[in-house]
This record gives sequence, C-alpha cells and structure tokens, in this order.
Amino acid sequence: MWGNIAIAFLLAYIVSFMATPYTIKIANKVGAVDIPKDKRRMHNNSMPKFGGPAVILGFLVSVVYLLVIMSIDGSFNLFSEEQYGYKLIGLFLGIVIIAITGILDDIKTIKPITKLIGQTLAAAVIVSFGIQIEHLSIPFLYNIGLSDAFSVILTIIWIVGVTNAINLIDGLDGLSAGISIISCLSLLIIFALNGSPLIAIILTTALVGSLIGFLPFNFSPAKTFIGDTGSNFLGFILAVVSILGVAKTYTAVVIVLPVIVLGLPIFDVICAIIRRIIKGKSLKAVFQADKGHLHHKLVAKGFSQKQAVLILYGISAAFGMFAVILFDSGIWKAISFLLMVIASVALGYKNLFKDKLQENKGTMMECIVCKYIYNPKYGNEKAGVKPGTEFNQLPENWVCPVCGEGKDMFEIHE
Repeated sequence: MWGNIAIAFLLAYIVSFMATPYTIKIANKVGAVDIPKDKRRMHNNSMPKFGGPAVILGFLVSVVYLLVIMSIDGSFNLFSEEQYGYKLIGLFLGIVIIAITGILDDIKTIKPITKLIGQTLAAAVIVSFGIQIEHLSIPFLYNIGLSDAFSVILTIIWIVGVTNAINLIDGLDGLSAGISIISCLSLLIIFALNGSPLIAIILTTALVGSLIGFLPFNFSPAKTFIGDTGSNFLGFILAVVSILGVAKTYTAVVIVLPVIVLGLPIFDVICAIIRRIIKGKSLKAVFQADKGHLHHKLVAKGFSQKQAVLILYGISAAFGMFAVILFDSGIWKAISFLLMVIASVALGYKNLFKDKLQENKGTMMECIVCKYIYNPKYGNEKAGVKPGTEFNQLPENWVCPVCGEGKDMFEIHE
C-alpha cells in the first residue's frame, strides 16, 4: 500500500509542478487574469488565475495511472461489489463539470448563480453514481439510516457547501491550497487509522501531491492564483473523499470528523452567509462579495498577507489535530488538547496584537466603499471620537460617518 501511496504523491507533485508554468502562459493568452478592480482584492497588480488546471491535471494523471497499474497487477478491483469503477466514472464526470464552470468563470466571469448551478449539477452527478451519505451516527442514537430522498439532499448540500467554503476562503496567496493540504493530511491520518477504503487514501494522497507541486508558485509572493477552477475543484474533491473515507463507518465520532477537519472554511462560509444576509437584508445578498472574511480581518489588524496565511494555517492544523486526537484517543484528550491551544492563544494574543497596535499606531484607515479616510490624529469629534483614538480602539459597532459601513470594510490607507 505504501508504495502506491508514494507513487500517487510523487506523480501528482511532478505533473502539477511542471504544468503550472504553462498555465501561467495560457492564462495571459486567454484572459484568465485577475485585475484588481476594487479594494476587496488583496493584491495591487494583475495576476494570472489559471493554476487550477495544473492541479487537476496532476491529480488525474496520478489517479488514472495508479488505478490502471493496480488493476493490472490485481491489487485493486474496480469491479468489486463496492463498484468503485462506476463511482469513479461519476467522480470524473463531476470534475469535468466543475472544471468547465471554473474555467468559464476564470476567463469570462460568470454570475454566482450560474456557478452554483454548475456545482449543484456536479454534486447531483456524484449522487447518481452511488457516492452519497448513507447514514448518520449520533451518540445514543447509533446508526440512523437515511431515506433515499434525504440522503440525496444531504449529500448535495455537503458537496456544494464544502466547495463554496474552499472557494470563499481563497483570498490570499497560498491560503486555499495550504488549508486544503492540511485538511488532506488530517483526513489521511484518520483514514489510515480507520481502515478506510484504499481508493479514498489514493485520491487524497494524489490531491496533496498536486497541491504541493503548485504551492511554490502560489505562496506569497504569488506568481499565479489557483483561480475558481482550482478552488472549486479542491472543495469538490475534499467533500467527495470525505464521504468515501467514512462511507462504511458507523462510529458516531468518525462521521463528524470531516466537518471538524474542514472547520475553518466551514465556519468562515457560515459567517459570510449570516453577515451578508444581515447587511443586505435579503437572501440575494449571499451572492454579494465583501471584505469580512477571516483573512481580511487579520490583514485589517495589521498583519501582512504572509502572516495572516500562516495564522490561518495554524488554526486549520489545530482543527485537524483535534479531529485526529478525538478519533484516536477519545473526547477527553481532544478537549484537553483544545484547552491547551486556547490557553496558549490567550496568553500570546494580548502581546501579539499589542505589538501590532503599536506598530500601526497613527495608521490611517480607508473605507473601501466611499474612500473616507479615518485619521487617528484627528479622530471624529462629531461622532464622539476624540483625537488620538486609534482605529482598533474604536467600538465594534462604529460605522463609517459617510456611508455607514462597519469597521470590517476599512483597510490601511497607503
């Protein structure tokens, strides 16, 4: 098994690493370039955003090659009673739909509702080929079988939800790729401990290899972005492999582990949905991009993009480690680990942010909506803010005196 895992990783890594420079050239030719048209974007220069096809290519080449070789030598049966061959056809069709939707968006910029339709269609294809959440296991109510209709709905919601969670967190150099790597590694450990199907381990390993091959071109300062093609693909694959990895497990803890491993992007997307509905006062506002994501808030606190990314890597790793400990050692060790992490963060939080506050003392902040500039030197006496009040010292409910936007819509004025 370990030889197959090594092949899956190395082949995906090599193909992705070698293909990424070509996607940069293709991006410039087809117009898949991210131009900073508004202040929501975290970069100042035009950037190719077509790295996704390189990641997909590395993943597919690795998986297809390995499955063919394993089928020939008899170490893996695609036509067993689990029907993995049939399910993989559905997975590859879903990838095609996700890739086409992402490529169109990277080149032409399609409407959010169109992307959602593409994601839903890809999820529906997955379900139609037999990959779905068949049961839920809850403490004291073990092994709750799901009706066919509820199973289909729950699976589609899970796949579309995780796809969008990874897509929305893709806002800084290397962020979505790095968090996906950490999530994959956590899932791999859980799959290995759980005795999950080999196919889930192979798919996850190939994804890790492909992402590590791409990351040198994407980590700050980035040479290319992964784009919607890549970020949608990452979320889609993570959602599917998490289903395959625990499909036959009836232990309550294991069923919720993928949710914990993907806790950071899931938390961010839930907050985004709630925030946008409250601000926009309608469901349509969910599709309106804003600058209130976790990475935006860290940068607004004064951290550099690289520092913000590393902080979020750490949070994602903590989620993954919590899930692994929960499965391997039980709830009490997992809780003790969580308490240790919280205590460490609490002890370092004050000094960390105090240093940032000192470093950014006197920094002027600009509203990205109306361009109003808050200058700490003068404050805002009409609103009761005394001169010398730093932006971070303003009340959380403080709003821009010109357009009424909240603090999360401000960034450092350059």
